[in-house]
Amino acid sequence: MNSFRFVMATAFSVIFFVVTVILMFSALHQFAGVFSGSNTLTEGFIYGINMVIVALATFELGLGINEEYRIQHSERDVLPVLRRTVARFVSIVCVALVLEGLLMVIKYSQLDMAGNLYYPVAIVVSAAFMLAALGVFLNLTRDSTQGMRTLQQQEEPIHTSADNRDEAMTAENPA
Repeated sequence: MNSFRFVMATAFSVIFFVVTVILMFSALHQFAGVFSGSNTLTEGFIYGINMVIVALATFELGLGINEEYRIQHSERDVLPVLRRTVARFVSIVCVALVLEGLLMVIKYSQLDMAGNLYYPVAIVVSAAFMLAALGVFLNLTRDSTQGMRTLQQQEEPIHTSADNRDEAMTAENPA
């Protein structure tokens, strides 16, 4: 069963890394479109930056899957890794959503389509909701992470330099 989980985690990680590379090439194509004249300066840079942020989100997702499997495989605590991975992923998605909303505002203002501003407002509000939900998640899981850390510290024996000296003396003089 562990080998199946390893293969599946590796496969999903590789898929997300391949998608990341494809998105990076697409972002480079958008940036190059600015210089070739197929895109306007603002449009090319905003689309390119948006692609880079989505690529970063897929890269973080691939890393998170890979790291979560390694942590579970080595029997360490998964919750701190999960908190860190979720926080990074959701924050990157929120940035991508806000950028998409700003892109739509710029596009609609240039095309005199002010009646369609409900869509970018909904996108930005959803990003704010996701960010608030992330804050709630981090707040709710903070106590269990600290409690687990305290429990692990209590289980580990503490060796001071005095203990090490005493052990060394008894090893030399086994009286």
